[in-house]
Amino acid sequence: MPEHPTTDAKIGDLAAAAGIRRIHVLAWRDLDDVEAGGSELHAHEVCREWAAAGLEVTCRTSFAQGHPPEIMRDGYRVLRKAGRYLVFPRSVAAELAGRNGERDALVEIWNGMPFLSPIWARGPRITFLHHVHGEMWKMVLPPRLAKMGDLLERRLAPPLYRHSRIVTLSESSRDDMLAQLRPRPERVDVVPPGIDPKFSPGPESPTPLVVAVGRLVPSKHVDRLVRAVAHARRTVPDLRLVVVGEGYERLHVEATVEDVGGEAWVDLPGRVSDEELIELYRRAWLLASASSHEGWGMSITEAAACATPAVVTDIPGHRDAVVDGATGTLVAAEGDALPERLGDAMADVLADPARRRRMSDAAAEHAAGFTWRSTATQLMAILADEAGRPRRS
Repeated sequence: MPEHPTTDAKIGDLAAAAGIRRIHVLAWRDLDDVEAGGSELHAHEVCREWAAAGLEVTCRTSFAQGHPPEIMRDGYRVLRKAGRYLVFPRSVAAELAGRNGERDALVEIWNGMPFLSPIWARGPRITFLHHVHGEMWKMVLPPRLAKMGDLLERRLAPPLYRHSRIVTLSESSRDDMLAQLRPRPERVDVVPPGIDPKFSPGPESPTPLVVAVGRLVPSKHVDRLVRAVAHARRTVPDLRLVVVGEGYERLHVEATVEDVGGEAWVDLPGRVSDEELIELYRRAWLLASASSHEGWGMSITEAAACATPAVVTDIPGHRDAVVDGATGTLVAAEGDALPERLGDAMADVLADPARRRRMSDAAAEHAAGFTWRSTATQLMAILADEAGRPRRS
């Protein structure tokens, strides 16, 4: 892997030296999509930084409900066309026909279903692969489609991407990728995500509060998190939970809240504004997650920047976002006992004010090292490096 540049490097200078002025980004969903998550935020922040450096950036995604098919956002163009499945062939067809305009480089975001850029794309390109989906296929698709998705991800696509430059968010996600998909190790880079400086410490809630942030989908296991907090309340009876996010699992989560008698201490506000989210991070005593698959865990680092430590599952991605025992606690993710283990870990931290304060200070210090400018610069260095490589015949 190449040595990444320092934050003093200039994105525009790196791009100009490599002959890159126009970049196309292919992504499944847009930031305005009702189910947008960390992957969409990551793409937006990188595109915004590149556009601010004077580059022409076009991001092609699927249609976002209630939003126009084409907009300019923070200096870059967004094309939102086709549905959840047709976005893949139609985006490729548009690139081949030149309907998205000319490009000097391509970024493909492989979010479960790939755009198969090694087959058709010419010129410099990189692939973002935040994490391997694995068991997630069974969580979100009917059995037959889940088998097809798993077959594509694990068997059919990897040989096509073996010579591609792949970027992921964490060392643990890279290790998982190397073990399951077996790309060439020297072609897989790790570039951590950044944090907006608006995430900063502030006054916390006078009573214990746990906050979780993420889409209400099976892989996030919000139902288990609700049960974990119910278990922690045996030790911390005035504990409350706020879960920020929306998704098709909402009815199931609401049923779980009712099942544990949590109507008075669980709040499901759906999507909130950035200002409301920052306020919640600041007020929270802990950030929690029961997720089984993450490339990093953006909410962990955002909360850490607000001096809020984390109690989360011990999975690839989380292992890099949390310094176990210092900025938070990692809890074994396997088995039916997860709610009890997660609840006990929360209660242990909440019941020890001195320990939680040490974790809060360490979390804020750790988070200070992540910026989107650094992320975008490192990614541009990798893309520029690809532009300088001889093309395979």
